[in-house]
Amino acid sequence: MFSKGVALRQVLKRTSLIQARCLADGWRSDVEAVQAVALGEDPPFSTIVDYYFNKAAPYAEDAIRSQIKARMPTEIRDRLVSGVLSDLKPCNSVLSLSFPLRRDNGEIVTIHGYRAQHSQHRTPCKGGMRFSDEVHEDEVKALAKLMTYKCAVCDVPFGGAKAGIKIEPRDFSDMELEKITRRFTVELAKKGFLGPGIDVPAPDMGTGEREMSWMADTYKNTIGVTDLNSHACVTGKPIVMGGIHGRTSATGRGVYHSTNIFVEDPEYMEMVGLVPGLSGKTCILQGFGNVGLHTARYFHRAGAKIIGVIEWDGTIYNPSGIDPKALEDWKLEHGTIRGFPGATETDEDLLEGECDILLPCAKEKVITEHNAHKIKARVIAEGANGPITPAADEILIANKQLVIPDIYCNSGGVTVSYFEWLKNLNHVSYGRLTFKYEFDSNKHLLQSVQSSLESRFSGKIPVTPTPEFEAAMGGASEKDIVHSGLSYTMERSGKKIKEVALQHDLGVDLRTAAFVLALTKISNNIIMAGFTFT
Repeated sequence: MFSKGVALRQVLKRTSLIQARCLADGWRSDVEAVQAVALGEDPPFSTIVDYYFNKAAPYAEDAIRSQIKARMPTEIRDRLVSGVLSDLKPCNSVLSLSFPLRRDNGEIVTIHGYRAQHSQHRTPCKGGMRFSDEVHEDEVKALAKLMTYKCAVCDVPFGGAKAGIKIEPRDFSDMELEKITRRFTVELAKKGFLGPGIDVPAPDMGTGEREMSWMADTYKNTIGVTDLNSHACVTGKPIVMGGIHGRTSATGRGVYHSTNIFVEDPEYMEMVGLVPGLSGKTCILQGFGNVGLHTARYFHRAGAKIIGVIEWDGTIYNPSGIDPKALEDWKLEHGTIRGFPGATETDEDLLEGECDILLPCAKEKVITEHNAHKIKARVIAEGANGPITPAADEILIANKQLVIPDIYCNSGGVTVSYFEWLKNLNHVSYGRLTFKYEFDSNKHLLQSVQSSLESRFSGKIPVTPTPEFEAAMGGASEKDIVHSGLSYTMERSGKKIKEVALQHDLGVDLRTAAFVLALTKISNNIIMAGFTFT
């Protein structure tokens, strides 16, 4: 195992290598900041993302240059690539606003909120809206950047964005939360930060279907009153408001698919010293909210064993495994995982517990340079955004631990949000136009087989469909289509990340491979589109 000091010296060496390849212009101008982030005690989230950008950019440059079709001198080509990457780094627009709220008791308080749009290389911009008392501008900018790269990795045609309101939702009544959400919606729409073709929020920490319903209804009855597609202004809505089946569980399902793709790969499992396959693997989960719950459910169904769950108010452990459904029921009834009869409460820091797979699905920067060398899991799947700092990431890479990066691992949510957005623009649910036709076609097929057999052998020969075929005779439901589309997207994206990692001999460093893939796609899109008003 590599210690903190050895791994950080490797960071310095890597940074020096990057610096050696850099000129003093374009995206390369902040190499010193990159080094500071890698060694920093508590690096700003936005700068962490820039660090990963800088680490991947030298690899991406060659791929971007090779795909430029225009004939131009090498020097001009190099400047073009460097300039595009430099322009891609900062957020295009950041909105900071405040407004008054009259509370139920008559008190007037000031609410602060943010919306960052990182890139409009594809529109609309896309990204969640969170309610948290820890929200700040740097966090929102960082998450907007991650959304851009996340969409690119999974071929979702959106730019990245993020919103946050600085409140603790548990401190406000439902009526107050509705007032806050609706006022924030109006402010976003007035300032050009909301609309089906402009910027499309989704649920995030502290928000859900209810808040998205309020936003959609507010937009429809104000700025979007004449917009036929007004309900496409947000995703993650309830079904009755134009939502889509499978959206609630999409992020957790994506964590499962992305992890399974690499855990089933013999080469990667050989690198980390595990046997291929999820079945029988022990897992520790941090966070039992929406993402953590559904991640646990899918891992449990695949035969993995959830042996520990870490929440904000307590930690439980059972080496024989925890039933996610039973824990969900307990939490719904009691409001906490504490006291769950199917496990034992513990004061042990289970992030450092013995397991095969660690699933950080709660918040950013939980694995740092101080505890990374104590992590025993051989695979870490980032269900949360940015749970690992750069210095910690280098320690894990040095110790041959496989990190499934956030910009791929938790992209299931935005992928299914894309499906919902398309459904809203089409004004028809998936499968509705084909159900009856497919059922009749399959029925005629069975009748044709039966007629052929009877004419050949004489007499009645009933052809009975198997239960599986009978269930599928009516065609795919909306949920079937969503699950199939998500599975295909995760598999295809995972395959591309593997190809990039192999091409550049990155070993277990999947994060750099994912960023290289994203930067290459985005830069090529920008170059092909050209530059307006420059």
